[in-house]
Amino acid sequence: MSDTVVGEVRIQEQDFDLAQEYRELQLRSPQAGAIVFFVGLVRDLYERPSTSGLEAIAENEPGRSGKSGKSGESGESGESGESGESGQIDYIELSHYAGMTEAMCEQIVAEAKQRCDIDAVQIVHRVGKLYAGDQIVFVAVASRHRDEAFLASQFIMDYLKTRATIWKKEVGTRGQKWLGVKDKDEYAAKRWIK
Repeated sequence: MSDTVVGEVRIQEQDFDLAQEYRELQLRSPQAGAIVFFVGLVRDLYERPSTSGLEAIAENEPGRSGKSGKSGESGESGESGESGESGQIDYIELSHYAGMTEAMCEQIVAEAKQRCDIDAVQIVHRVGKLYAGDQIVFVAVASRHRDEAFLASQFIMDYLKTRATIWKKEVGTRGQKWLGVKDKDEYAAKRWIK
């Protein structure tokens, strides 16, 4: 599978260098007063089943009682799963539809630029077989003001999770399973609908 580069979006198998990605965005946007970035990681445990989109998002809010507010690209870590069983993920496999995925990601970037006053965006999304702790996605937004950079990065992640044609299969102690879009991700994306 070859790497694909379209504008500010790269879909690739190999890992990315966080410092290099940051520096390249910084050089592309010298007028920026802020760069906000997000790195999603592969977790090693299955996600707890979610209740509702609203409750799932509220659980991730900082300061929420009993919750860390920290999450990886594919959701929060947790020991419980179906029927309260714990299980370990050996690896995930991410597949994409070359050409279509990049175009959809570029469309998300264009929409973020319409919504927010931002200078530059960089998205790197990995595909292929990834193991616990591996980096999955890098989303960085440069802007003159931090609020716009934060908003745009949240918007981009919410839409990547629900619109980009990237499919995920988990392989672990519970076998193999292709995953669809989660209710909490759909709920998060709906907050951007005007």
